[in-house]
Amino acid sequence: MATLLENFHVAPPPGTTQHQILPLTFFDIAWLPFHPIRRLLFYKLPCSKDHFIDTIVPKLRTSLSVALKHYPPLAGKILRPSESDEKPVLRYVPEEDDVTFQVFESDKDFDYLVGNFTKDSDLFYDFIPGMPPAKEESDCKLFHSLAVRVTLFQGSGICIGVSNHHSAGDASSIVGFLKSWAFICKNEGDDQLPEKAVPVFDRSLIKDSGDIASILWSKMNKLPSRFHGPELPTGRVRATYTFTQSDIKKLKESILEKKPVFPHLSSFVVSAAYFWSCLAKSLAQDEEIQATINNDDEEDTDFFLFAADCRSRIDPPVPENYFGNCLTYGLAKVPHLDLIGEQGFFAAAEAITSPIENKLNQKDKILKGYENAGAEISKAAQRRMLSVAGSARADIYGLDFGWGGPVKCESPSIDQDRYAFSICRDSNGGLEFGVSLPANKMAVFAVIFVAGRDGGVYAKNG
Repeated sequence: MATLLENFHVAPPPGTTQHQILPLTFFDIAWLPFHPIRRLLFYKLPCSKDHFIDTIVPKLRTSLSVALKHYPPLAGKILRPSESDEKPVLRYVPEEDDVTFQVFESDKDFDYLVGNFTKDSDLFYDFIPGMPPAKEESDCKLFHSLAVRVTLFQGSGICIGVSNHHSAGDASSIVGFLKSWAFICKNEGDDQLPEKAVPVFDRSLIKDSGDIASILWSKMNKLPSRFHGPELPTGRVRATYTFTQSDIKKLKESILEKKPVFPHLSSFVVSAAYFWSCLAKSLAQDEEIQATINNDDEEDTDFFLFAADCRSRIDPPVPENYFGNCLTYGLAKVPHLDLIGEQGFFAAAEAITSPIENKLNQKDKILKGYENAGAEISKAAQRRMLSVAGSARADIYGLDFGWGGPVKCESPSIDQDRYAFSICRDSNGGLEFGVSLPANKMAVFAVIFVAGRDGGVYAKNG
């Protein structure tokens, strides 16, 4: 159970910001119907309730206000016009817009929550900030960009929960904001951000010669926004699986044994391929999934959807600290029988590498057909598709507000996807995968995943 202690509205310091309107680019418009992104950061911080209320909460509120001075759009709202000939924008109005900042206390077991083992997904919903309801105006609907909730586990730690509208910014942008907030908090309100951390909001950097924004808006305008979280109970459990640097090295070596020259043999490719092949094998044992499989059809296909940061890939490139969305996607596909076979890991690695080499690393092809992405992804989702949230580059565990980095990060957003996992860099240089599945499917997946990892059969699995 979680008890509300305080409820605040945090805005940039008075007089530090100006009215700002940012047109949504086609990268932003693509995410309009998507559910909010939710992140939970758990910090080991044994403290009393009095210290939490008198010291920790004021520091977090004050530093958040200063951080919003650099990121005013996150205090603003997304305006979705009712007239289709007008495009949506991200608008910030000083003295009017702010961020909801809730303070709670929980009686749940902190140490249990931060364990990697399987647990009920519903346990985490007490710590997720709900986005304020959308506001209706005569000519548009307004959606908040950001919400924050801080929860105390007295004597054990705290959780910082963040929800954001995906159209406001991708993982790179939101993690960049969190880094700035943490930097300011740790440095006692110092608002002089490192030069590379200062966000760039210039939308003219995103070139749209094919007017993809208009094409996408004509489609997205007809779709409702999935602005609320899943209904509880979710009927799901979640667990965390890690790939150490040693694990990743073994995976790469097993690939190179079969194919000494393998393009783009990254940590993401090999770990995602192993994960995908394990999940496919576990789902193949499920009666519900078996009904979708045609073993007599050699073309029966499984799909893997992943996002790719375009900042350095598009022509011309945009700065790394560009704030907004700048993502395209890769859609890997592989015959189902190949994926669940003895060579499943290798087949998955080849499949994931294909869109990277043939699309994402080709400046003249990376955005080809972007306006039709929704149709392609929807078609794949009707079959068996695994998707990934987050980024292997995101340094979530480096977010230090003054009491060290988080001991655990969770991404409850994946509870709303049929088959998905979250990914981030862990604190030891490896990769961390968060998984959300129905309990019966998780049990089978765990056996297959652990057998391959701990049984020393990475090479055999490939």
